[in-house]
Amino acid sequence: MRGKETIVTCESCGRKIPRNKGVSFERSVSFNTELRTANDVRFFERMKVYYCVSCAKHRGIFQKKKEQAMRRSAKKLV
Repeated sequence: MRGKETIVTCESCGRKIPRNKGVSFERSVSFNTELRTANDVRFFERMKVYYCVSCAKHRGIFQKKKEQAMRRSAKKLV
């Protein structure tokens, strides 16, 4: 549909924002039972979370993405 973007919730403050204005960030989560036996269960998951612009600036996510983009462009030049 034109003009209707999916609404997402900011992970930090709970603000409702359109998905195209939110800052996406992949966060890894790990679960384990720590039994140290053969039945030990480990599970790793990557979650895509969204932050509003103000929370992303406060947490420094913009700076991390800028550094990653600079590294990628440097690798392409070499």
